[in-house]
Amino acid sequence: MRKIISIGLGMVVLLGMLFLLGGTKMAAAEVGISVNIGLPALVFSTPPPVIVIPGTYVYAVPDIEAGLFFYQGYWYRPYAGRWYWASSYNGPWAFVEISRVPRVLMDLPPGSWRVSPGYHRIPHAELRENWGRWERERHWDRDREWRAGWHGRPEGRGHEGGGRDFEEHGRN
Repeated sequence: MRKIISIGLGMVVLLGMLFLLGGTKMAAAEVGISVNIGLPALVFSTPPPVIVIPGTYVYAVPDIEAGLFFYQGYWYRPYAGRWYWASSYNGPWAFVEISRVPRVLMDLPPGSWRVSPGYHRIPHAELRENWGRWERERHWDRDREWRAGWHGRPEGRGHEGGGRDFEEHGRN
């Protein structure tokens, strides 16, 4: 009888230890899974104006540190070597495979959204109402500044010098 009690007590102790150890492992796994840095928020007090990047039908939000682009009805953001997209400039953002990012966005020069203060900004409402027609009718093809690049600068950029490196744009 003592042998049966000892075996039973031993099994209870063993099961209790397994339960405790298993619970500790599960808690550690949950901590590892729930850690997520995420995409930093871009906050605008009003819908942001955009500029059209010469030679493309890509629109960019100027005067911000991050790249934020509008192309064919969607907003795109490069961040930490990855790309995200949304139907609105303020998200919600979803990861997009690099193979699904439009080539024209991948080919943008670093810092292409940085422009001179006097460069024409397009109000958000005007972009929303007209982007499809502008593209269908090749509106920007008739614009001399657009054809010439940034204010006719031969390097075709709206900034001098530096800019983001290609990794930020998702090029590795």
